[in-house]
Amino acid sequence: MLNADKLRTVQDWVSYYRHETGLPVAERGGFVMLPVTGHVAVVHLPVARAEKVRTALHQHRRTGPMLARQIRWSFLAEPDSRPGVQIMEALNRLDVGIPAVGSAVMLPTGLGRWTREGCHWVVPPTRELQLPPLSVIVTTALAVGSGSED
Repeated sequence: MLNADKLRTVQDWVSYYRHETGLPVAERGGFVMLPVTGHVAVVHLPVARAEKVRTALHQHRRTGPMLARQIRWSFLAEPDSRPGVQIMEALNRLDVGIPAVGSAVMLPTGLGRWTREGCHWVVPPTRELQLPPLSVIVTTALAVGSGSED
């Protein structure tokens, strides 16, 4: 097992993510990038909605890796199905984004709260932590927004 405190270079972090978490990351432009593929999807949510989704997923024991940025969180997911046009329109109205296959998400080169990438893990990835299905995150993101506060 690699000791995260000893990781210094981007290449060290690429090795860490690949070997310790199983994520198919690559170095691109001096950053650790996670490509969106047929095996790994990402859902970007505004912070307030993301916190509600996290709570709901936790209650159903479906928590997966979550990355926090200043104005949004990114949930890693297993792409079990792609939302249809109507669902995507509803998500867009809620400022929820699902990057297309072929795009990529920058991962932090640190496990603390302050990294040079301006993001940190709310729930870090591990080999044991399974990615929740994309459909579950999407359904939950739509459901938590139906309260009176929206």
